Amino acid sequence: MFKWLTDSNRWKHLVLAICIGLWANSWYCAGYAGVGVASALEYKDMLYGNNWDLIDWLCTVAGATIGYAVRFMLINNN
Repeated sequence: MFKWLTDSNRWKHLVLAICIGLWANSWYCAGYAGVGVASALEYKDMLYGNNWDLIDWLCTVAGATIGYAVRFMLINNN
C-alpha cells in the first residue's frame, strides 16, 4: 500500500485533503470542499494533457472525509 501511495502524487492528495477536512465545520462543508478540490485538481491535470484519474479524485475526497472524522472525534471527546 505504501508503494502504491508513493509511486505517484496520491499521498499529496490524501494528506492535503485531510487538512481540508480538519478545518471544515461540518460534514457538508468537508464533503463539498473535498469534491470541489478533487474535481479542480483533476480538471487541472486534464488541461495539462493528462487523463482524469479517478483514484486521485477518490483519495482527495476520502482524505477530506478522514480529516473531518478526526476533527469530529477530537471535538466530541472533550
